[in-house]
Amino acid sequence: MATKTTKKSAKREKVVLAYSGGLDTSVDIHWLKDKYNLDVIAVALNVGQPPSEDDIVARALRNGAVKAEFVDVRKDFVENYIWPEVKANGLYQDIYPLSTAIARPVMAKKLVEIAHREGAKYIAHGSTGKGNDQVRFDAGIVAQDPELKIIAPQREWVVSRDEEIDYAAAHGIEIKAKKNSPYSRDENLWGASCECGLLEDAWNEPPAGVWILTVDPTKAPDTPAYVEIGFEKGVPVSLNGKKMDGVALIEKLDEIAGENGVGRIDHVEDRLVGIKSRETYECPAATVIISAHRSLEAMTLQRDVIEFKRIMEQKFCQLVYDGQWFGGLREPVNAFIDSTQQFVTGTIRMKLYKGSCTCVGRKSPHSLYDTGLATYSKGDTFDHKAAMGFIYVWGLPDQTAARAHVVPAKCTKKTAKTSAKKTATKKSKKQ
Repeated sequence: MATKTTKKSAKREKVVLAYSGGLDTSVDIHWLKDKYNLDVIAVALNVGQPPSEDDIVARALRNGAVKAEFVDVRKDFVENYIWPEVKANGLYQDIYPLSTAIARPVMAKKLVEIAHREGAKYIAHGSTGKGNDQVRFDAGIVAQDPELKIIAPQREWVVSRDEEIDYAAAHGIEIKAKKNSPYSRDENLWGASCECGLLEDAWNEPPAGVWILTVDPTKAPDTPAYVEIGFEKGVPVSLNGKKMDGVALIEKLDEIAGENGVGRIDHVEDRLVGIKSRETYECPAATVIISAHRSLEAMTLQRDVIEFKRIMEQKFCQLVYDGQWFGGLREPVNAFIDSTQQFVTGTIRMKLYKGSCTCVGRKSPHSLYDTGLATYSKGDTFDHKAAMGFIYVWGLPDQTAARAHVVPAKCTKKTAKTSAKKTATKKSKKQ
């Protein structure tokens, strides 16, 4: 953790700013001082984003922060946020691996810790008023400490990107952004997102400049790559037979999968704030790991467990996407999911080829796949005669209903009318 300070102003309250070094949070330092008369503590959290071209901590101080620090939370991010998502096969709307969303709770947790340490009454972030991140930060922060006040400059001060650049120039704020940059990006260890620019027309194919982590699948190698991922109780622990910590495993798999064009997503999703948004995501490692995990579960979990777990997985994804990590339901949902992972141990072999990701091999000491029962060759241990009795009992409710509710096929309209007439005649005679 790198920390630097400047001389603090007398008797000013403090605000902890979630600081990325980008355009928004760079101008936010000056804006918070000017608008609210606060001492700004800029906190950059390393969740696996690319390193900056310069020392963003030093730049934050030059731009007016009284204190700035760079905190590496990657290990915490992987072990306590990403791995629970893998166990839940976390895909929002069955498509998006929650790469941006899953990073917000670990950031909110750390911001609250630093605010308590520094005696700050305020936390600020650079989220806009129409995105999901504002909800994730705000809800995550107040769920941990309701007394903390939240300031979101981009929500109060609605300006365009070009206007922010002009503001920076007018106030001597040091920035790296240029006016010709058309996209808004977010990147961490679990993936990258991209929106704005040409992507706002949903008919446009994403241009090449959108993709930064993956090779164009048409230009990927002509020979497939194979990777073997080892799991223990639902958590990836090895890659190609080599034990690795979570951060290193994800980084290496990102490299391999990205080289083979795996992990590109073009998605129109439903934001929490009620609008549909078109975004592209690149999640090479996430795509491979979640697919592999599902394949291992298919081998080690019973059908009813898998089917019910899918319901809980969807609830988990909704909670993460909607910023409810610190709410009352997420932990019980995770507790159920964890209970299903006791026997999700084994190795999955994945084939990566020109953008595709396919499971081509699986093995587990807890496999429910019994070759003797599955084979049609010599060694078949399945009792074929027992199937007749099973089918009779299994189909008995429908067979009974068919007799009681369905007019027999041989009963024509004429015979049906005759039968109805006879019934009516009998009733009249009785009367």
